[in-house]
Amino acid sequence: MPQIEVHISSLIVHVVPEHMDAVKAQISQIDNAEIYGESPEGKLVVVLETQTHGFITDVIEKITNFAHVVSTVMVYHQIETELDDCEQNTGTQHSQVEGEA
Repeated sequence: MPQIEVHISSLIVHVVPEHMDAVKAQISQIDNAEIYGESPEGKLVVVLETQTHGFITDVIEKITNFAHVVSTVMVYHQIETELDDCEQNTGTQHSQVEGEA
């Protein structure tokens, strides 16, 4: 039986505060991306749920290139694997903090 992977990642996106609404609108157009929080200082918490790691890196690059985005950093990445209906695997977790979020 083929193994199915689900990649769950969270990103901190630092935005110029007065352009927060425009950047949020752009992020909301990305498939499998949800904004889970924001701060008045211009920081967004974005969660991605995908089937490949490549999608995550593509989204990070895309968001980083949006106008008025200062930085985009992945702060959490978990891979859930499902072998079959009877066997449970809790997956692996990878957490990384780069600089101040």
